[in-house]
Amino acid sequence: KMSDEYKRIVIDGERHYGQHLMLTATGCNDKLLSISKISYFCEVLVDEIDMVAFGDPLVARFGEGIEEGISAVQLIQTSAISLHTNDQSRDLYLDVFSCKEFKEEDVLKVVNEFFAPETTTPHMVYRK
Repeated sequence: KMSDEYKRIVIDGERHYGQHLMLTATGCNDKLLSISKISYFCEVLVDEIDMVAFGDPLVARFGEGIEEGISAVQLIQTSAISLHTNDQSRDLYLDVFSCKEFKEEDVLKVVNEFFAPETTTPHMVYRK
């Protein structure tokens, strides 16, 4: 049988490949509308959760009308961070996936400091 040592996250004695935080933040401030602020958010988030960025984030605005927003992807050495926003509602949809452990509260801290959302709904999944 193949070794599962690459599964570094242990929860209740079970080995997992990675953790995946899916966070919805509603009613964010106007920083959500800025490509440069979203880029900087990615940089700060990577540092705060003690990851290593692989290159710069890809950040772009697209969509139209009620679907217009910004999407970003920041590769990290242990996987990726991606986010999508909605200009009209000021909502943020953030995914942080890593095979190296990180703390949900660290992600929430950065989101709250940057975007001051009205609500945040985190959902953590441990991936086998």
